[in-house]
Amino acid sequence: MVTTEISQINGACLNWTNTLREQRTHFGTLKEKLAQVSTHLHDNDSLREIEHFQNQFYIQLINIHDLKHAIREHEQIAAWELKQHGQVSDATLSAHDALEDQFGQLEQTLQEVEKDFGNFTNTAH
Repeated sequence: MVTTEISQINGACLNWTNTLREQRTHFGTLKEKLAQVSTHLHDNDSLREIEHFQNQFYIQLINIHDLKHAIREHEQIAAWELKQHGQVSDATLSAHDALEDQFGQLEQTLQEVEKDFGNFTNTAH
């Protein structure tokens, strides 16, 4: 059971980290696309939208970084507990569930920002 718990924790953390790494790269690409689109738009509404997306990309990249950091810390705590006590504590298992929720929420937010940006770029042309 203990081996299963730690392997499940490690597997989930690896998947989350890989997904977040991909999202970071993708949002970097979206930032570049925003820069390209912004060279052609100069009306006030478009400038407001450009600023909004610049802010959103910045915020979401920070959120990705922070969650990746929290996941790494979580993995280290779980590994330490396993080494010291032979098992992972209930608090760490609860923290894992909380991280899973945070990951799901961030993923949903990232999808919404990307969808909104797609709508903006489609109407900006």
